[in-house]
Amino acid sequence: MKNIETLTREAIELLRNLIETPSFSSEEDQTALLIENWFTQNEIPFKRENNNVWAFNKNFDENKPTLLLNSHHDTVRPNQAYTNDPFKAIEKDGKLFGLGSNDAGGCLVSLLATFVHFYENQNLSHNIVIVASAEEESSGKNGLNSVLKHLPELDCAIVGEPTLMQLAVAEKGLLVLDVKVKGTASHAAHQNDDNALYKSIPVMEWFKNYKFDKISDVLGPVKMTVTQINAGKQHNVVPSECDLVVDIRVNDCYTNSEILEVVTANVNAEVTPRSMHLNASSIPIAHGLVQAGIALGRTTYGSPTLSDQSVLSCQSLKLGPGETLRSHSADEFIFVNEIEEGVDLYIKILTDFFKL
Repeated sequence: MKNIETLTREAIELLRNLIETPSFSSEEDQTALLIENWFTQNEIPFKRENNNVWAFNKNFDENKPTLLLNSHHDTVRPNQAYTNDPFKAIEKDGKLFGLGSNDAGGCLVSLLATFVHFYENQNLSHNIVIVASAEEESSGKNGLNSVLKHLPELDCAIVGEPTLMQLAVAEKGLLVLDVKVKGTASHAAHQNDDNALYKSIPVMEWFKNYKFDKISDVLGPVKMTVTQINAGKQHNVVPSECDLVVDIRVNDCYTNSEILEVVTANVNAEVTPRSMHLNASSIPIAHGLVQAGIALGRTTYGSPTLSDQSVLSCQSLKLGPGETLRSHSADEFIFVNEIEEGVDLYIKILTDFFKL
């Protein structure tokens, strides 16, 4: 079995190759090949569907609960403020620059190294399945959500996202609503008491002022924000419709369905959710994964940002090297020693969790 230092060195080299291989959401076929090659070089059988690649530990036992390790290999498109080549892995002053280095390449390669470390172990309390998933950045239909039907029932999960290796024990869900306020079209010179624009004002006021009762200890309150408005085509025509877009960040006290029920009961408009599956997620502080991290000096917090946790129904912990504030930024980077620390801490947390 390879030692941790070798695994970490090979993981960092894989990250360099991933950075230099474009992998925008839905276009990750070449990075999927790199991940296939990683498994092949480590003599680990794998499966692939679309651009998702996954594998099971060697001594998988149907009678044991299953732990999922997951991170994604797709990226957003680079923003225009880049000064480096986003597709060139540049190492400077202890930093590894490149698109996807921080979000979430460092997490992915650290989890792959961790999986290899435990792959042949016969004394694990849990099975391990690792999924290198696609389409996370776009919440696409061919991402982790499409793979779950091929996996056994999952008991718990670690989702690799940049958290500075602190323990994100809860994550807000996302509900995006298209809200259509209807009125009556007319000439602007005529009296019209059914102006869709004016009728949208109390709707927007409701979204601004309404407070959901349940406040999460970790994630705080539900947050609703009107982010887009569209109505009218010319100055002298009162529009018949005013369209709003509302971004709702849901805490772990509510399901998206419960939030939608409250909105439709209070808003005088046509409300259409874009999706319902991006729910909030959490894991109890008393869970073995969390306690193992706390024992190593890790702190807990609630995350406002979305990840593939949203498609999981099992208890899940978001944890990984890198820092979320660097994600999607110009000249994205991760410190090389963050990856080294990531592999080390992942292995120590799971060793404690498995009670090896």
